[in-house]
Amino acid sequence: MRVERIYRYPVKGLSPESLEQVVLEPGETLPQDRRFALAQGDAPFDPASPRFLPKQNFACLMANPRLALVHSAYDARADVLLLRAPGLPPLATGIGTPAGKAAAAAWLARFLGPEARGEPRLVEAAGHAFTDQARKGVSLLNLASVAAAERAIGRPLDPLRFRANILFSGLPAWAEFDWIGQELLVGGARLAVFKRTLRCPATEVNPATGERDIPLPALLRRHFGHADLGVHATVAEGGRVAVGDSIEMTSPA
Repeated sequence: MRVERIYRYPVKGLSPESLEQVVLEPGETLPQDRRFALAQGDAPFDPASPRFLPKQNFACLMANPRLALVHSAYDARADVLLLRAPGLPPLATGIGTPAGKAAAAAWLARFLGPEARGEPRLVEAAGHAFTDQARKGVSLLNLASVAAAERAIGRPLDPLRFRANILFSGLPAWAEFDWIGQELLVGGARLAVFKRTLRCPATEVNPATGERDIPLPALLRRHFGHADLGVHATVAEGGRVAVGDSIEMTSPA
């Protein structure tokens, strides 16, 4: 088994950043992954006392498919966020300050139009990640399972629909579900797999067009009896992971 691609998503719901390598820390996400989010105006998120909230409280592809048309890039060293989208002038703003966060939030709210509820805020909180479950971790996607889904539904599927962190090859389709409760060596890191990834309507959105064009969760249920694709793992032991690294089980499934 081999790591084929690595992605992080600095702003929840926005575009991915492809990485050649990453250093994982125990109990954490990929560095900068889901560090920021656009909290809707009615979301009860408090940066001073952060807690897990369902994705509906934030701009996300499940509720806001046009977000797929926003290209974002985050420079962590300079703390600058670049935003581009059709119909709006590009924005580059330092989001380490309240003014910079407000500028990014206003730009995104303008793009969302009526989908923006109240006055959205670009938020972050030390030690907090805006993941889709309370437990921090890393998501893994078996490219053979994606191919099996493609064959079943008769449509090509861009793996970016699934917004995973580590895409890998070399395992039969759906065999990753046998990893639940097991540990993996991924490059120099050790991961503990704890759940299958239940797919939501965000996967219906074409990442190139921002349109809902494939009812993927329903099709997965029809063809396979479930709507799961991929798995989640926590980082049990940190280390470097790079494209091309091997993946090995530490104990038999």
